[in-house]
Amino acid sequence: MESDDAMELWYEYQHSGDQRLRDRLVLTYAPLVKFIVYRKIGELPASCEVDDLVSAGLEALIKSLDRYDPQKGATLEQFAWTRIHGAVIDELRRGDWAPRSLRRWERDMRRVQSEFRSIHGRAPSDNELADAMNMTPDELRGRRHDLVTSDVTSLNTLVLAHDGASVERIDVLPSEDETTDPLHEAAKTDAKERFRRAFAALGRREREIAVLLYVKNLTLREIGDVLGVSESRVCQIHGELKKTLKRSLANDAELLREVA
Repeated sequence: MESDDAMELWYEYQHSGDQRLRDRLVLTYAPLVKFIVYRKIGELPASCEVDDLVSAGLEALIKSLDRYDPQKGATLEQFAWTRIHGAVIDELRRGDWAPRSLRRWERDMRRVQSEFRSIHGRAPSDNELADAMNMTPDELRGRRHDLVTSDVTSLNTLVLAHDGASVERIDVLPSEDETTDPLHEAAKTDAKERFRRAFAALGRREREIAVLLYVKNLTLREIGDVLGVSESRVCQIHGELKKTLKRSLANDAELLREVA
């Protein structure tokens, strides 16, 4: 629908209050919601809860149709874009336990890692990364610990060790000498085994996406190219597998926290 046609429809809706006209406007601008959501997910793959973000965007779209004032100069599409984008950002922040300063530091760390890998052909060691970021190795480990504890879904995700092997994040948490406690070690082993069983129960495509995203560190778009599906489909499958794992491990949440 052309913008002029959309405006004519909006004027009719404002005059009549006919909800069917509003529904037509929502369908007209619904692709805008998905565009904004998938663009933000491309920047923050770890926050890929598509359904929640789309719902927040659609709610903002509906409200924008009632609150739009053409006398203020913006077009209906511009106003809707602003409200949808703001709602998506708010939803992302609502689901993120980490403060913004920590997320900025995480982006800086990933940028430094990427630059180091481009120059040296390998990932930096902790000492090299800390030096490049003007901090001590202990400070680096502290920040990483903050990142892990701020993400309730990250405990069992697969990451790369310095030697290139794939490990679970639970294996690289900073030690507090709890390894000397046999009960703690037994709980840790039990938690890892339960996660492996839950992961093995996922569908083949879900396991492939998890490995490509968390082990191979591919982007959503790159994963889509590898698997021959769209970026949005990859994101949808990723969201489904996270929810499946949460459901499968719901009864073990306390155990997983104990060994974190």
